[in-house]
Amino acid sequence: MRVAVIVFPGSNCDRDMHHVLTDVFNVESQLVWHTDALPKNIDAIVLPGGFSYGDRLRAGVIAAHSPVIAEVKKMAEKGMPILGVCNGFQILVECGLLPGALLKNTSLSYICKWTEIIVKNNKTPFTNKLKLGQRIPIAMANGEGRYYADKETLHLLKKNNQIVFTYTDDVNGAALNIASICNKEGNVVGMMPHPERSAEQILNPKDAKPASLIFESLLNTLGVTA
Repeated sequence: MRVAVIVFPGSNCDRDMHHVLTDVFNVESQLVWHTDALPKNIDAIVLPGGFSYGDRLRAGVIAAHSPVIAEVKKMAEKGMPILGVCNGFQILVECGLLPGALLKNTSLSYICKWTEIIVKNNKTPFTNKLKLGQRIPIAMANGEGRYYADKETLHLLKKNNQIVFTYTDDVNGAALNIASICNKEGNVVGMMPHPERSAEQILNPKDAKPASLIFESLLNTLGVTA
């Protein structure tokens, strides 16, 4: 099993993601610069958090036009599991792989704290070892993390079971308290909170196991024993 972790100018969670995949879950992962071609024979792709291009213009919008994104889109069409975390979620939205938009938090402040999210869809490659309604203690760190979509899009997200996680309460003004969504096919998932910062007990002040199941779900999807 091989996972490509895409690195953009301004990424700051790429090493964290690489560490968790490689050192915690024994997954062969490779950091891939955004202008390089994707490695051959990869099984999944992760777009990590950070501030790609310094969040110029809009968070994720410049990175959405990076050369590697064209290949990411092709892999998405083929059904490859793709996860975008925080800035990665913003990039997936800006490049059109996921609907909606990520706006400034209603507080107009950067929010960095521990929160909880609730599992709403356990049928994706990143949630199949979780239970519906399960609560996950997880770190969040964003300034433009407020998910927004028009009423029609929100209706379709609910109808198609594309809402993956919601916050337990209103932390940033997100529509329907959405913390994570997927595409209609379910293989592309974007989430604002950081599972890579939450899957080790030494870091998680509550319980690291639920967040670790996000990574174990990917292993399960690809037929690897955690």
